[in-house]
Amino acid sequence: MVWLHSDTRTRLETLLTLMQRLRLQRDDFSLLLTSDAAEAGGIEFGDERIWSPPTESLSDVHLFLEHVRPDILAWAGNGLRPALIHETASLRTHMLLVDAADVPWRQPQKNWLPDATSGALNLFHQIIAQDKSAAARMRKLGVPESQIEVAAPLEPEVFPLPSNDDLHEELTALLAGRPVWLAANILLNEAEDVLRAHRRAARLAHRLLLVVVPDDPSDESAIAELAHEVGLRLARWEHGDMPDENTQVLLVGDDSELGLWYRLAPLSFLGGSLVSASGGQSPMMAAALGSAILYGPHVGQHLEAYSRLVAAGGARIVKDMESLSAAVTHLIAPDRAAAMAHAGWTVVSSGAETADLVLTQINEWLDAIEARP
Repeated sequence: MVWLHSDTRTRLETLLTLMQRLRLQRDDFSLLLTSDAAEAGGIEFGDERIWSPPTESLSDVHLFLEHVRPDILAWAGNGLRPALIHETASLRTHMLLVDAADVPWRQPQKNWLPDATSGALNLFHQIIAQDKSAAARMRKLGVPESQIEVAAPLEPEVFPLPSNDDLHEELTALLAGRPVWLAANILLNEAEDVLRAHRRAARLAHRLLLVVVPDDPSDESAIAELAHEVGLRLARWEHGDMPDENTQVLLVGDDSELGLWYRLAPLSFLGGSLVSASGGQSPMMAAALGSAILYGPHVGQHLEAYSRLVAAGGARIVKDMESLSAAVTHLIAPDRAAAMAHAGWTVVSSGAETADLVLTQINEWLDAIEARP
């Protein structure tokens, strides 16, 4: 039994993508998912259910562990449950703490009880800290340096979208010398801002081409009408149109070839982020495929990922049509877009190295369990 626990759903989803990769290599384990963010009845995630952990009551902890009896525990984040961790360690479970940040440790205990952070941390066989500051915080709590390894923050596994190589080659030749940017998975109620931003940016870069991919394919016709109203010359991919020198917007019907457009466009605006209540989309695919990233203020579902990209210089926030137009004008220069894209790719690749580290450790423990007499 491999048990994954996290303080946030986002971190747990990241760990789950690692397990999906592990299942491609071996099938000799079962999986349990818990998160502090899960409600009592659990929440669905794909084909898996994420459960809430037991309370810190010893009777609840013992009942839980008697039922699951984990062989391996991967615990992510800075939320500790000392009683649960202590009792799990007493079962001789292999225990790994990942994605430990330089922030205070949290635990669901009464304020008048002694702080059990140090004791809980020392029960993990290995701890992967996000940076040197996080490692130093743990050393101050008495964790031996030999138990701590520093690695980049864990990022979700990114499996690059496919692309038609022949079509990519054809379009690259056709668009030779033209600056191109992409509006990926945009919503209908932000399309007009995107189109007007493009029209304004095109005043300074006359050959600038915008590729628009609607989030909802049924919005394609409405976006085409908006483009005409804004005064932009349009080619519609689903109608068999190919962009020519006069084309200002290439409107694509759906995101089935999004991998192609990310590879063609050095700069991408990620839709679902200019309007509230949408939550945005993950930026990691765009970063993995070498595109500099622009995004709006409404990315609450993926805030951690955007924050890391911004800190590295791989993404930039815009707030409205005017700031989007200004950002496109500034960043469409090949050297600037390339620098941002490289910074974003570095974030994705460093997270992949951490994923490899976690998988290597879990694989070693699974091998050791399998080898037991």
